This record gives sequence, C-alpha cells and structure tokens, in this order.
Amino acid sequence: MRRVYRKFSHKDSNFRISSACFEALTAEIIRQRRLLESYILRQPEFRRSLRPVALLPGAPAIAQRMAAAAALAAVGPMAAVAGALAQWGVEFALRLGETDCIVENGGDIYMASPEAVRIGVYAGKDSPFNRLAFEVQAEELPLALCSSSGKMGHALSLGCCDLACVVAKDAALADAAATRAGNLVQENNELQACLDQVMQIPGLAGVMLIRGQQIGMAGKLPRLVKQAPGNSAALLTRDKNAGFEP
Repeated sequence: MRRVYRKFSHKDSNFRISSACFEALTAEIIRQRRLLESYILRQPEFRRSLRPVALLPGAPAIAQRMAAAAALAAVGPMAAVAGALAQWGVEFALRLGETDCIVENGGDIYMASPEAVRIGVYAGKDSPFNRLAFEVQAEELPLALCSSSGKMGHALSLGCCDLACVVAKDAALADAAATRAGNLVQENNELQACLDQVMQIPGLAGVMLIRGQQIGMAGKLPRLVKQAPGNSAALLTRDKNAGFEP
C-alpha cells in the first residue's frame, strides 16, 4: 500500500499523519490538547515534574493515560504526551470507520493497518544503523513504536543515547519507557544493563538502543530489514526542531 502522509503542526507538536479523515482527526487532537492544557492550569506540577504525579479529581482521559504510563516507567507524565496523542488520534479515526491510519508525533508512532508497515530507523546523520527499518506485520498491529534521543530533537533527555526505540501496544507507555531508556544510557555504561532495566517495565514488547557504533536489543521487536539507499526520507520520523535531514 502506498500511503500519503500529511504534515500537521499545532503549537510545539509536529505530526505526520496518514489518514482518510485527516481534518476530523486533527480537530480531535487539538481538542485533546486543549483539555490537557486546561488541566495543567489546575495542576502545573503535571507539566513540570520529572517523576510520576498523583492526579487531581476530574482529570481528562488523556491525562489519565499519561499518568498511568509515567507511573510504570518512573518518569514525569509529559514524557508520555506525544505517544498518548498519537494513539488517541488513531483510535478516533478507527471509531469513524477507518481501517488504515498512522500518526507520528515527533518520533512517536501509533499505527493500525490491515497491511504491513515499514518504519525507518534514524539515529543521527552518521549512524551506521540508518539503513535499518522495522517491518511491522499486519498481525502485530495496532502497535506503538516510540523513540527518544539525547542527541536529536527538543524533548528532554538526561542520557547520551543516539536512539532509544520502544515497542508496545500502549503508545503512552512506549513513549514514557523510551524516555526512561534514553535517560539510562550514559557514555560508558553497558547497553545490556540498560536494556535489562527497561524491560522490567510491565507492558513492553521490546526495546532497541543505539549509542555510536553499538546497538542492543531486548524483547520481541518487529523484524528488522535493510532499506535501499535513498528510500529512508519517506520513512524517517521528522521533527522541525530536531535537525533531521530533509
């Protein structure tokens, strides 16, 4: 299937979306974002905290998803916002009757499709692993594939990981766990120890970590394949603040 991706930006969020109901989906994302912003006015700690927080009564469902994921991954709830919005958008499209929908939000992807989906790996301009791609089979979908990096993008990371990828059924959890994984990777520690620690988080399918010339994997990841030179531009996650190549 040849998919058409359309770009959509709202405030500091940058999306690439493949959906037949693009306008309705993006309107729903904006609505959820506003609900979240209104809630943060009630509880500013929700936005600032780097640790899990207890929610106030009446928190919107999107905040509840984020808080639950943050509690499992031991990070702040905003570490789950991109994944939570991506999954919410896809699930909204599915309720409208769509069967094929992919939402990517700054490196965090949620996808549903009756066919296989290929997602390219990008770990920085000179990474030896940029020819890799995940080939996600139809029977594995819907699925989240979320990423974090200490070298690219504007999202906060406390580590030195070129790329941390986490696969899970829950995109908020995958997003939060990717942040946790990226935080754990430092200049000289062992990737395997980081993988072991991240895989203790309940609900994860698999994790991949890239640091320089090193790559480590744990759990059950989608099949890795080589992508042809020049094909990566159509597959890469892009963020206008990340310094990714066009």
